Amino acid sequence: MTDAFDDEAEQSVTIHEYLKEVEDRELEADLVLGGDDGKECTYNSGYMKRQAIFSCLTCTPDGNAGVCTACSLACHDGHQVVELWTKRNFRCDCGNSKFGEFYCKLFANKDVENVENAYNHNFKGSYCTCGRPYPDPDAVEQEEMIQCCLCEDWFHEEHLGLESSDEIPRDDEGEPLYEDFICRACSEVCSFLRLYPEAIWAAGKQQDADIKGNEGKVASEGMPSTRGSEKSTSDACSHSSPETEDLKVKAHETGDSEVKADSESVAGGKDPLQRENCAISADLNPGTKDNNLHTNCVLGVDIADAPPSTDSKPMFLCKNWRDALCKCEKCLEYYNQKKIAFLADKEDSIVEYEKIGKQKREEKLQQQEGAELNFFNKLGHVEKVEILKGIEEMKDGLRAFLDSADSSKPITAADIHQFFDDIKNKRRRVE
Repeated sequence: MTDAFDDEAEQSVTIHEYLKEVEDRELEADLVLGGDDGKECTYNSGYMKRQAIFSCLTCTPDGNAGVCTACSLACHDGHQVVELWTKRNFRCDCGNSKFGEFYCKLFANKDVENVENAYNHNFKGSYCTCGRPYPDPDAVEQEEMIQCCLCEDWFHEEHLGLESSDEIPRDDEGEPLYEDFICRACSEVCSFLRLYPEAIWAAGKQQDADIKGNEGKVASEGMPSTRGSEKSTSDACSHSSPETEDLKVKAHETGDSEVKADSESVAGGKDPLQRENCAISADLNPGTKDNNLHTNCVLGVDIADAPPSTDSKPMFLCKNWRDALCKCEKCLEYYNQKKIAFLADKEDSIVEYEKIGKQKREEKLQQQEGAELNFFNKLGHVEKVEILKGIEEMKDGLRAFLDSADSSKPITAADIHQFFDDIKNKRRRVE
């Protein structure tokens, strides 16, 4: 009998632990939902850069439609709904032609179809190259999954195409040191990223033979780390860029003092790669301009003509790596052709999306506090005294309840209900 009490006691929590858990869950929800309160359909906002999306398998078993947070709550309550986290450039489908006779309760006047929406097997409740659901009913323990920032599919660690999960950049506590992940299939489209200096890569054991000027080394010691790491980015970004090496060679061969000066200025600490967040400036190296390219091209090559990578390994990219992407005319044209122009938009990232969610949460809490204070201030003197008296009675009653409780037994839901019933009965007797 004593063992049974011990097992129950291990599962009990303090009031502070419970409130902290509730607060953490609310924050997590706000981050996933981007601060959306779920009251209005987002259809009128058009194709949103990023929003939380859900798939209703009851209404669209083929997995060819997605609905916003508000519609998942108001229109599909009780249905088999799959949570997809976030999707980019998506417009709510609820009630359009894909739903047959079903109409949206929040906004019925919608186009027949949202032609710009993109769907994958996630909308059927399947993920990864293995096509398994999440959570997986056949799994003894649910495995951690990673989302690709291009195709937005989720992958099990053992299906990333790595020789070992140790190649995933993590700190000593197992927290990720990368900001974005690009899966093996999508890495072929983004093979041009291997032309950039290694400063854009997250720290880890990841190796690649195609990194320009680094003899295959993509990540090395001293690389910038992210998400919880306080390592200085200035040390991590001190690697020489390919343009720096080109200038040095040219200066050595020609003896050109002007070129040599350019080389020394870049190598001596003026390289924009050494700036905060490893951002590459548009005017990185005027001496390497190509007449066939926009004069501000960072790489100095046409990435459309760059040879494809022979090794399609997944990519792990460091914090603020998008700041380093070249935005010259040629490069932007290439991004558009490959339908990856969103990479050049910093607001597309999950980090920015979560930042917006945090800001909206703080604003909501401040509004609630302000509304409560305004309500209290508008009350008369008698009402204020009654409220303060009620709070004191609640505190005294809770203190007495906890003092009288058997410390060897956990407090149950029935005990809590009895406590509030006693408070109500006491108030009735007083009145």
